[in-house]
This record gives sequence, structure tokens and C-alpha cells, in this order.
Amino acid sequence: MYLTKGKGDCMKNNKWRTKPLSVALGFAGLLALMVSQQVLAGIDTGDDSLEVSGFVENATYIRNDVGLSKFRNTLQLEGEKILGNIGAFSGVSINGTFRATYDGVYDLNSDEYGDGAGGSINLESTNGAPNSPHGLGLGSTDPASIYFGAPLPPNNALDFDVSANPNRGLIVLGEQLHDADGGVTFGVPVRPCDKDNRGCKGDYISDTLNDLRYSDFNDRWDFIRELYVNATIDMDSGTTFNLSVGKKQEVWGRTDLFRVLDVLNPVDYSRNNIYDELEDIRIPLWMATAEWQFGANDLLDDMNLQFVWIFDKFRPSKLGQAGTPNQILDAGSLFRGLSNCWDNGCTVSNFAGGNTATNFGPGQLGIRNIEEPEWSLDNGQFGMKFEGVYSDIGFSLNAFYTRSQLPSLRGSGGPGGFVTENPFDDTDNRIFPYLIAFDMHFPRVVLVGGSLDYYADPLKTAFRGEVAWTKGEEFANTLKPRLFSESEVVRWVIGADHNLFIRSINRNKAFLISFQTFGQHILDHDRENGPLGPVGMPDWEDNYISTLLIKGWWMNDRLSPQVISAYDWSAKAYVVSPSVDWLISDNWRLQVAANIKLGTGAREFSDCRTCNPFSPYTATPLHDNWDGVNADAGDIGLGGFEPLGRFRSGPIGMAQKEDEIQVTLRYRF
Repeated sequence: MYLTKGKGDCMKNNKWRTKPLSVALGFAGLLALMVSQQVLAGIDTGDDSLEVSGFVENATYIRNDVGLSKFRNTLQLEGEKILGNIGAFSGVSINGTFRATYDGVYDLNSDEYGDGAGGSINLESTNGAPNSPHGLGLGSTDPASIYFGAPLPPNNALDFDVSANPNRGLIVLGEQLHDADGGVTFGVPVRPCDKDNRGCKGDYISDTLNDLRYSDFNDRWDFIRELYVNATIDMDSGTTFNLSVGKKQEVWGRTDLFRVLDVLNPVDYSRNNIYDELEDIRIPLWMATAEWQFGANDLLDDMNLQFVWIFDKFRPSKLGQAGTPNQILDAGSLFRGLSNCWDNGCTVSNFAGGNTATNFGPGQLGIRNIEEPEWSLDNGQFGMKFEGVYSDIGFSLNAFYTRSQLPSLRGSGGPGGFVTENPFDDTDNRIFPYLIAFDMHFPRVVLVGGSLDYYADPLKTAFRGEVAWTKGEEFANTLKPRLFSESEVVRWVIGADHNLFIRSINRNKAFLISFQTFGQHILDHDRENGPLGPVGMPDWEDNYISTLLIKGWWMNDRLSPQVISAYDWSAKAYVVSPSVDWLISDNWRLQVAANIKLGTGAREFSDCRTCNPFSPYTATPLHDNWDGVNADAGDIGLGGFEPLGRFRSGPIGMAQKEDEIQVTLRYRF
């Protein structure tokens, strides 16, 4: 076995298991909702210029093999205060949306996602030796290690202090998807950062137990979903000028699940990966928008021009943290595990010679720093959108000067790299080529794109499309000394919405059929065949994801079943999500859904273990100048599932073991 956990883990394999306490608290949550109905119904602002609405909601998800994966309770308030005319401005209003959430999964299923998560682990060796517990790989000075006394170069510094980095509270990277199967893996700390600070770093990997429980309450005031002032000036020319300043979501795109132009706000994938509504997972930012509404002219039936200035401190998308139910691409585990390797050392499976679990000391591999941009006017983000209507065609032209909302890992090697320690010679501290040690960056990105939408009346179908070109994005690339390269990227989406009557099923109401295909093309794609397999960029040069929605209505539109599916053509992974939405009354809404993953769960790519330059430690006779002692470092394509295979598996393929049953009850007032 590649993984061995600590005590109590024998109880973790019961399918769809849950706990009596979670059931009891679920009923308690429903009771609280019913009580709140009476309380909230009595709200009376006493002011016709103030409108207040909102909802309370409980979302309970049960995941295959792990049990409770979400017990999120939400209170959201939405209000608008009309101030009227102030000076030259008319229609001045203050708009606000406030959200408070508590996710009880960290209390009710703490052995999976809370302070009891993880256990002890073993790391694989395919050299015929038994698998090694974390801390007892090749290089260990512990007599308990099967490799104790193994011949190594003199002055090696491979070992690490297991008292500072013990074999507890860990999982093996990727364990939920696959065995090591001869590839590279390492331990990942999974308990909240106030319970176990290993691998926690900066603001990006830092969530405490309360941060996870109460995700809206943090130092960025995320409980404010929106709070902005909106005002209008009617110009003498007949045009209208609208100004909006505050914390808000600014929506440019017209798509679901995946974004092409809708990129002004980062998103919080830790709530439910890609499967929540974008309105719920966008991270609001402090910004100012100015829009001129010109109306019709000789050429266009309508014309608007918008400028956006995001003056908030830069925020990346939230990918999830190790030990949380949702991590897009399992990236939170990868980053925290690598960070722990740099800070405290770690044991890596199948490393030395490509087949031996190996200890590494601190400061040798992993993530050293996270370079989050500081707030300044120079670090602002700026956008411009021109939109119009010509005949029956709506269109927009968009430009955005921003930063990548997804992190880039820049390796230590080559010019601009950082000093690392040679484990075989503690006096040899220098910049090594190709070393798998990184700083995390969020590079500047320029986006230019546009959109079209058209309603074809004879077909009763609405068509839409978006395209975006970006410059400045960075991708993992094992052919380059710093293990990344920049590329221009083109992304696009086409979609169609059609109302179709199926009289044999529902003679009174048409079904909504919605189809989308997203495409991505990496213009500077870089990949070649090494001696043992492909090397270079693991991301596909071209990739497509298609989605299909079928939705119907019964009972005067109060009962609405639907099926949403998405298929990743390169990863050969797909998800199907059937649901039933029941509007019980004007206030109460119940949704029961499933989220089922099918297809391929993980894909292999070079894991870059031979990129390590400490000759002859990972060198092989396949390196060009191998002389039995020295060799140039470089990737030869020795592959595994981790860590780069995630980019070939995609967000759907990396969520293969996240099948769920989902129940959501909402009361709107």
C-alpha cells in the first residue's frame, strides 16, 4: 500500500456515511430557518426609499467515501437606499449586499476537514524496498530508516528534523485520486493553520479554523458582497453619464461555469469548485466605474462606453487550501505541500535514482516565497468596454490591464533565480539550473477581446460568443531553466439557448436547451519528446470543454428539474449534475441535486524529478554528458501523476472523487 493513515482511519471507507451529530444539527438548522421566517417577516424599514430583502439558507452536501462535505448556513441581506438628487447627480442611491456564512463541516466532520484531519503516511519506493514513513527516506539519519547508513556523498544534508515536521496530520499529495504508481508524491499538512502551521505562508496559504468556518469574515471584509454609491448625470447632449464607486461585482461575460471575458473579479473556487453560480463565488473588489450611455445614432441602435478602475489591493482567485472540501485542480494541497518542503524539509517518493523515497532538508526544494503585489496606484487594474447594438446583433469590445488571478511558479534556476543549498556540499550555495524550487508570482496580464449575441427569431434561438486574447500569462514548462515560460493565449466560447417543446412530456411549457463550448489555444506552446516521455508544457496546446443544460418547468413554474453536464475533451473527464428545484411557496425553496464525475481521473506527465541538478543524485545515463560522476540537469520525461499531471486532468478530472448528494433549503424574505 502506498498510503497508511493513523488510528481511526479504518472507519473512513463507509460509502455516503454521515454522523448522528450532523443529522441533529441539520434539523437544528432547519428549525432556525423556520424561526427566522417569523422574525424576518416582521422587518419594517418605515421608509419607502429603503428596500431590504434577503434570504437564509442551509446547504448540506454528502460526499462519497468522506461523508459530510458541506454544512453551510448563510444569511444574506440586500438593500438599496434611494437618496434622490444631489447637486448635478440624479437617482443617487446606496446599494449593499451583506453575507454571513458558517460552514459546520469543520466541526461535524473534523477528521476529514478540521483539526483532526490527516494522519501518518508512507511514501513509495519502487526499488524493491518497503515504503518509507515520512521522515525515514534515503538520507535519514534515524536508525529506524531502512536506508540508515546507505552510501551517500560526504557532507550530504538530506535529512530534516522530524520533531518540527512530524509524521502526523498529513495526506499524500493526490491520494484521493491515485496511488503513487512509481511517481513523485510527498506529504501535505491538512489541518488549519492555527492548528498546524506547516506550509502556511503569507496571506495566500494562511486560513485558520475560524477562517474556514466563517469564510466571509476576514481582514478583507468579505462579508460585504457589495456596497457602492450609484449616481447619474443627464447631459445636455442627450447622453447619460453613470458613476458607481464602491465594493462590487462587475460582470462582463455572458457564460456559465467557465469564464472568458468575465474576469474583472477573481473567484472563490473553495466554495464549490466551478459548480456554484458565478454571482456567489465572485470576490467583490473596491472599484470605480464610469459609463456613458449615448443611445442610438445613425449607425447603431444603442451605444455605451465604460471605464473601470479597480483600486483595491490585488486579490488572486481563491483556489482552496489543503484540508478543505473543494480545491480546484487540488492546487491548495500542492502549494501547501511544496511550501512545507521548503520550510521544514520533506520525504519525496521515488526520487533518488527515480525509484527511492528520499529525504530533503529545508531550503532545497519547494515554494520559498509568495510574492503578492502590495497596494499602490501603480498596481491598480484598468478596464474599458465599448458595447453597442447593430440591427439584431449586440456586441462589445473589451480591454483589461490586470494581473493573473492564478499563481505562477517561477523556478530558482537560471538568471534571476535564487540561491539554494547543495545537499552534498554545505559550502556550495549558488543558483542551480532547473532546480524544483520556486517563488510564487502573479504576473501582469493584458486582455483584449469582444463578444457577440444574436437572437434568430425563425429558429427561436439566442446565439452568443466571446473571444479573448491575453499576453503575459505564465505556464509550467520543464524545458526551461526556471521551469516556466510566458505565452499568449486565445480563449473563446460559443453558445446557444433554445426553447424546445416536447409535448409528450410537457404540453404547456417549453424546455430550455443551452449549449456551450469553451476553447483555449496556447500560442507559444512548447513540448517535445524526451528520452522517457514528453517534456515541456503539461497544459494542452488546444483544449475544449462543452456544457449542456436541459431545464423544464411544471406546476406553474414552481417545480423545475434540470440536468447540467460538462465534458473536457482532452482530459476525457465529464460531470453530470441532475437537480430538482421546488418553489414550495413564495418564500421557501428546496433544491435536491447530485454531482457525479465520470471518465478519466488523473493523467501523467513528466514530474521533473530529473530536473534536480545535484549530480549524480538524480542524473541518469540518459543525460547528455553523463560520465559516471557528473551530468547536466534537465528533464528526460520520467513521468507520474504528480505534480504536473493536474494540468492535463483539468478541473473536472481532478475532482473525480467528489461525487455528492446536495440538499439546499432557502427562505427568501
